[in-house]
Amino acid sequence: LRLHYQSRGPGQGDERLGVCLHGRVMDNLSSWYFTVANPVAMHAEALLYDLRGHGKSERPETGYSVSAHVDDLEAILDALGHRDRPLELVGNSFGGLLAVAFAMRHPERVRGLALVDAQIHDESWGEEMRTSLGLQGKELEDAIATNFQRWLGRHSERKRNRLGKNAYELVYETSLVEDLCTSEVPKVEGLERLTFPVRALYGEHSDVRERGERMVAGLADCELSIHSGCTHSVLWEQTSAV
Repeated sequence: LRLHYQSRGPGQGDERLGVCLHGRVMDNLSSWYFTVANPVAMHAEALLYDLRGHGKSERPETGYSVSAHVDDLEAILDALGHRDRPLELVGNSFGGLLAVAFAMRHPERVRGLALVDAQIHDESWGEEMRTSLGLQGKELEDAIATNFQRWLGRHSERKRNRLGKNAYELVYETSLVEDLCTSEVPKVEGLERLTFPVRALYGEHSDVRERGERMVAGLADCELSIHSGCTHSVLWEQTSAV
């Protein structure tokens, strides 16, 4: 599987590696490239990549479980010679969920997490994915327009149409929905192993805020901030704060 990535930096020689993980379906590494990645690269090297099926990465028919995405991240880090570098994972939405999943599998490799309105992989998440990604026709178009309004508003009509086409193909021509819905829910006690610093940001009106607050409350060292007036799109709504 060929995955598209970009490296920014290496900052000021800091040994840390900041890995930026984007959201699902309508997102790709450009959401980080045009917001936080370049400022981060002033301090430490930043690695951005398109998740499988997204952006310029290849789109296999299968293999979209949370575990498979974590496998992809492991493979990229190994291929680029980053196995022994201390990682700071920076995840937005689904990317935040992946950051936590990687950290729970490899807590010894992670130095810190930055979670930007991270989705929470609990017992309710799978069915929510099926509901939000299993829409058809006009309902799907309306959901995309609502959920990604600010994201899409930053692009030309041509690019919006391309993003919409890619999203449709990803949802209906791969096993993504079923793979996400059936991904194994992590054990709550796994959070106890995450003793490194975590910075969590949630939008005041985000639909995942309440569950996010419950999750971070179980972390040993977490600083939480709620951003006034923001929705799930806090990355775009308050880029400078992020």
